[in-house]
Amino acid sequence: MPSLLRLYTDFVCPFCFIAEQSTVPRLLAEFELELDWCGFELHPSTPAGGVPLSRLFPNVPLAAMHERTKGFAASFGVTGFEPADWLWNSRKALAIAEYARDAGKLEPFRHIVMNAHWREGKSLEREEDLGAMAASAGLDVPRALAASTDTALLARVDARQADARRHGVRGIPTFIFGELAVVGCQPYEALAAAAERARVARRRATSGQR
Repeated sequence: MPSLLRLYTDFVCPFCFIAEQSTVPRLLAEFELELDWCGFELHPSTPAGGVPLSRLFPNVPLAAMHERTKGFAASFGVTGFEPADWLWNSRKALAIAEYARDAGKLEPFRHIVMNAHWREGKSLEREEDLGAMAASAGLDVPRALAASTDTALLARVDARQADARRHGVRGIPTFIFGELAVVGCQPYEALAAAAERARVARRRATSGQR
């Protein structure tokens, strides 16, 4: 029986993107894990429509910061993305993710949003971009767009945030194996060691694998 991996990430977090492109799929491939993804609003004070990233990092040269981020990503084998100078509010995308969860399409939607935002520079708030992401995930577009402002789904986003805070989540990505938490975009070896400490079984090699 698979063990539970609770993963907290947000679509606006570059280090979450890096982890979800690298260590997360490898963990799921090599260990008997069932993923429980929890959206975590990293910057809840960001107003609707977003703000320049320079407001979050005043007096920091953004171009140099982006190069460091891309260099860090490359150390995980993640390339081909350009961090933006604009920080979007992620609540609409997180609410649609809850709708996608109910529709059984959370995983494709999550991956599509991450790629669209970080590789294609798409907005996390504009209806045309969110609609295209929803369509690519096989969701009903009018219902997905309605979900982005649905009070019940936004309440679920807030409830997940509050539950994460109660469990001590302060930074993301956060990986929780049973009762063992690992915070940050960590090398695969650190996460695998945590999974083993939590007594998560490794997957058996299939025929043809050694």
